[in-house]
Amino acid sequence: MSDLANPVDVPQPIRRHKLSVEDFHKLGEAGVLHAESRVELFEGELVDMAPIGDWHAGVVAALTETFVKGAVGATVWIQNPVRFADDTELQPDVAVLRRRDDFYRSRTPRPADVLLLIEVADSTLAYDRGPKLALYARQEIREVWIVNLRDRRVEVFRDPSPQGYRIHLLHGASEWVSALDLPNVSVEVATLF
Repeated sequence: MSDLANPVDVPQPIRRHKLSVEDFHKLGEAGVLHAESRVELFEGELVDMAPIGDWHAGVVAALTETFVKGAVGATVWIQNPVRFADDTELQPDVAVLRRRDDFYRSRTPRPADVLLLIEVADSTLAYDRGPKLALYARQEIREVWIVNLRDRRVEVFRDPSPQGYRIHLLHGASEWVSALDLPNVSVEVATLF
């Protein structure tokens, strides 16, 4: 009898196939992913996005109106892709971008184009506050807002570092919030809830 273990009993490493942004787009072009396939590419893996409920959609609409009116000279980018790396393309609820004459038709926005990112979070709060926020900090996104529907407040994150954001501010219903790079735009928190 052999001292060698049965090859079936030898644990095999789990093989994962990471996707690039190019692979992700090819899945869409091939019809594997459809417009209704609410997914983002996060560090090479497809992540399901939660369905958008009425409250979430209404908050995004209110933010859109506010920023379109006030962020003159910027592009308001609603639930559209932002490319963070060769293996990461996310769709924040609202991104306010540096204006380009081609409105990003020739190239998906990158972190250097972002003035402000906003995530509206209810069931996705842990994901938005956790892995996504950490990625935004590593990518040096200067300011991120999380509209926390559960607790009815706006969480503002500023001063990114590789370890995360150094500044975390909480704004309740009786307050107003403004972005560092968009001083002419103020949001009354109560109007979101």
